[in-house]
Amino acid sequence: MKPTLEGRSPMGMLLPLALAVFMTAPCFGAQESQASGPAFWIATSVLILVYGLIAFEVMHRTLAAFLGAAMLLLVTYTAGAYNPGYVILTFEHAVHAMDMNVIFLLMAMMMIVGVLKKTGLFQWLAFRSYQLARGNVFALSMILMFVTAVTSAFLDNVTTMILIIPVTINIASVLKINPLTLLMPEVFASNVGGTATLIGDPPNIMIGSYAKLTFVQFVQNLAVICLICLAVSIVYFVYWYKKDYLKAQVVDVKQMIGELKETYRITNKTLLLQSALMLAITIFLFIIHGALHMEPSIAAMVGAAILLAISRVNIVEMLEHEIEWPTLIFFMMLFVIVAGAEETGLIQIIADWVNHMSKGSIVVAIVVILWVSALASAIIDNIPFTATMLPIVTYLNEVVPGAESGILWWALALGACLGGNGTMIGASANVVTVGIAEGHGYRISFMEYTKIAFIPMIITIVLCTIWLLVVEI
Repeated sequence: MKPTLEGRSPMGMLLPLALAVFMTAPCFGAQESQASGPAFWIATSVLILVYGLIAFEVMHRTLAAFLGAAMLLLVTYTAGAYNPGYVILTFEHAVHAMDMNVIFLLMAMMMIVGVLKKTGLFQWLAFRSYQLARGNVFALSMILMFVTAVTSAFLDNVTTMILIIPVTINIASVLKINPLTLLMPEVFASNVGGTATLIGDPPNIMIGSYAKLTFVQFVQNLAVICLICLAVSIVYFVYWYKKDYLKAQVVDVKQMIGELKETYRITNKTLLLQSALMLAITIFLFIIHGALHMEPSIAAMVGAAILLAISRVNIVEMLEHEIEWPTLIFFMMLFVIVAGAEETGLIQIIADWVNHMSKGSIVVAIVVILWVSALASAIIDNIPFTATMLPIVTYLNEVVPGAESGILWWALALGACLGGNGTMIGASANVVTVGIAEGHGYRISFMEYTKIAFIPMIITIVLCTIWLLVVEI
């Protein structure tokens, strides 16, 4: 279920992007010839159009990206056949631009999660959280946030939320509290946890593949600050909802535990053991993939292939129902659109503009990348934004003194992932959570969501700023 357009301001990102392009296009001599041609303006217009279609949900984001990529190729092979000034990118270049490491990594992890879903693990974890809390709602909220964050660091946070939400709603109804008082902290924690690893969130997968960063590098540079952000978030949400938690009606805890134990139990222990073993092997391969000079997608594919073989699950059903083909196609088309913008000089112009704004200062560059990424990701889909920023950060790493360490990649990852916590539409997990909650009769408006989540999002970005400038720089 999609949220309404109430309170949205995606043009807050689109207008600055458009203005930056139109104001700076003639200003940089190195790019002037490219920026004056029709290919540049067409690629720029298509990029902004796709951003707008996605931000306002005029159509599904996959269709918007598909349409944009098709338009670029159409112009190249029609007008470009008669006038080279209209050539944006060739079909061969478009295919080469699709980062198949990202595509296969996502697809393989979807398969692994698809098998795990059949074991009842996620629901059992929610039950165990209640059992450990022994009816203490404050402890329950803390445990659920921690469990959700850790799970989301290694598995798809959207799937995690889809499976844990029904259990949470059931527990909340027994406690006579609004489920959103538990769901809001959970989804916030899922986005924080997903930021900590290479495979936790799509922007990280894109950054890791593009910049050739390893799983271990992500953990070394992001895990600690994510734990700090999680701890602060737990304190914030427990304080924010303390009045609601104090109203909870905790009666007959033992009976409730018994009922939940019967309802939310491991449904297939053999499959769980097989899945846990292959997930552990996959994570081990992620850890050593850098030493082996192996793409992380290979680690995921090996784990998924062996798991599917030993579990004997229905492969056709898995391919039809567990792999999110629209998401994979969206990524592929998005890579084509960004390649068009890069080929025609748009990306270079934006990169030069950011470099000019930072005046060659690594401190300013870190702050700009982090905060622009965070605020942009709060109001538009962080995936197209990240795709656009990848070549920009690559350029800044080359021209800004001190950026060669790769610190700007961590600024982009933290901003793009954590910024999505700020609003209802900032991250896919947010949209899914709100939609399922509404389906159960618990509605929250865009402004209400923002009122609750935007402040802790800003707090986490402030913490990230301090971390990057004091520890990482």
